[in-house]
Amino acid sequence: MKSAPLRPITEEEITAFHRDGAVNIKQVLPEEWIAVLEEGLEDANAHPDGMSAGVSRPLRIDQFPATRSRRLRELLDESPIAQIVGSAMGGAVRFYMDQMFYKPAGPIAPSAWHQDTCYYNVDGHDLIRAWVCADPAPRNVSLEVVRGSHLWNITYRPPVGRDREQDPAGAEKARAALDSGEPIIGAESYEQWTYFDAFLDETLPTLPNIEANRSSFDILGWDYEPGDVLLFHGHILHSALGGATLPHPRRAHASLWAGPDVHYVHRRSQVIPDPIDLYQHKPKSGQPLSDFPSVFPVAWSPGVQ
Repeated sequence: MKSAPLRPITEEEITAFHRDGAVNIKQVLPEEWIAVLEEGLEDANAHPDGMSAGVSRPLRIDQFPATRSRRLRELLDESPIAQIVGSAMGGAVRFYMDQMFYKPAGPIAPSAWHQDTCYYNVDGHDLIRAWVCADPAPRNVSLEVVRGSHLWNITYRPPVGRDREQDPAGAEKARAALDSGEPIIGAESYEQWTYFDAFLDETLPTLPNIEANRSSFDILGWDYEPGDVLLFHGHILHSALGGATLPHPRRAHASLWAGPDVHYVHRRSQVIPDPIDLYQHKPKSGQPLSDFPSVFPVAWSPGVQ
């Protein structure tokens, strides 16, 4: 049986999530799960694999860390996170993937503004990130979002990737994969992968320069404390501030959850590999994730404990 949250999610929090695209649900994760989170993040950090890559140092980013950390797997399977996500969404949810963001004590590296969904071969409105941190993360090193940008109905170009003109042979291979209905980033990426294995998709619009024009955007941020669960929409523009110095690390885990309308799509801008077990099913664009219940079982549904 899954662990219950410390308190129900309020109607005000649900309204804020759908209106703003993000909400920090305060003190809802039981203390024992904060300990599991910390242990899992330290375990994953101590055992890097071929998909552990930093965009800038000091910063460690891991893809799918729960596949090699028993404690992070427990966090996903048994903690209240799935229920918290489903309660905010208003329906059943399936787990899609997870990431670790490990920033050691000292000067905290920033994370660039971006939008999550352009990185993955999934699309749909019912995509939610659950961000939890084992450490206090004050506003100046925590996540921030452009309020309401999840409703702009636009997919921006990922800010990472190679110029096709610099690697025409690789670009042609990627184009051929896309034309044949194969993912651009294949299963072999699990042996060795970086964010720069992808190619830029020039057909997508570039991100606005939010950082240089902060006063032009409605930016929302929080002081985060362990026990909070920060939810944000898959389509929202977000970043993490940096530049401040902390006496402790900022160790965060982000899990991506999918509701009923989420479906697979072959993206020319794919950056993150598909979940490893999905490759054998050779999914086609438009297929709902519910077509692959062995890969994406329902993690939580209203009325089911």
